[in-house]
Amino acid sequence: MYTNADIFKIETNHVVPSRGKVLISEPFLCDQTFGRSVVLLVDHSEDGTMGLILNKPIPLFLNDVLQEFNCSENIPIYKGGPLSTDTLFYLHTFEQISGSLPISKGLYLNGDFDAIKDYLTQGNPVKGKIRFFLGYSGWEHEQLSQEIEENTWLVGKMNIDSLLDEKSSSSLWKSALGNLGSKYEIWSRFPQIPTLN
Repeated sequence: MYTNADIFKIETNHVVPSRGKVLISEPFLCDQTFGRSVVLLVDHSEDGTMGLILNKPIPLFLNDVLQEFNCSENIPIYKGGPLSTDTLFYLHTFEQISGSLPISKGLYLNGDFDAIKDYLTQGNPVKGKIRFFLGYSGWEHEQLSQEIEENTWLVGKMNIDSLLDEKSSSSLWKSALGNLGSKYEIWSRFPQIPTLN
């Protein structure tokens, strides 16, 4: 049982970050890019860490970014992070796409874009299969470890369906916190800026 003071004590859950896990921002982080964000780690090594923010759609569609690309569906684009914002990244579930980086079982990053274009222009389903991002999030060696120690991030796991489901992107942060247990589920209901409550 938690006392009232314990509920507000934000502390790391001591899960080690690695490729395929997610970073969940602490509830009171007032940062335009990372506040209330869920970041999928696509690389984590001694050299540094790379991730994609999963729940920050931007007001652009794939056809807006790739002028020569004429897809009949309005495919949303997400803000992957503040770095290389002119570079398109994509997560997908296609094992057969050459050059893809395996992120976790059944989930891949990038690869042969011509194969992706062929898939899309043939009118195949996008939802739950592919998600596009502009930019990425990055941390230098030890930077992420320090932020986790400072309790900026909790580390968790999510299933592929949750990661690629567009409909759940607005509630992804809350559900990711809720998956960590009752204490964190309570945090998910707090306003980001408590004084505005």
